[in-house]
Amino acid sequence: MGKINIGRVLLGGIVAGLVADVLGYLVDGLLLAPRWGDELMALGREDFIPAQLIWFNVLGLIGGIAVIWIYAAIRPRFGAGPMTAVFAGLVVWVVGSLIPNVSFMLVVGLFSHRLAAYTTAGALVEIVAGALAGATLYKEPVRQSVPSDQVRTTPRTH
Repeated sequence: MGKINIGRVLLGGIVAGLVADVLGYLVDGLLLAPRWGDELMALGREDFIPAQLIWFNVLGLIGGIAVIWIYAAIRPRFGAGPMTAVFAGLVVWVVGSLIPNVSFMLVVGLFSHRLAAYTTAGALVEIVAGALAGATLYKEPVRQSVPSDQVRTTPRTH
């Protein structure tokens, strides 16, 4: 089992995070923006401010790095490729979106079930697409081979 290539985790993770952030903007910042605004107003809150949006994007980058780290960690068991990236994306989605959204939006009732369902479904697409994009950049570290003239061999005895 090889070591995780941290440089490639960071590179792939940043790409995964950027893809997820862009798709998140399309889903929550454009498509669901009116719903978010209405439901925040119903809670007596203002619409999202730029500082909050920056934090959402930073958290998206951290999530992207996490998904590629998970991809690198499970790759020896599941093999390299898109299906493994989807599995890694599902793990991050369950822990980072599904459970918190069900907990705070549905169970506590902070937001409507419809908004919770839409944003959670959108997050699935965002995270899995990010995982697929970032995983394409992940490569295991190249193992250094020892030149054949430096390899010690022991004679065979029969």
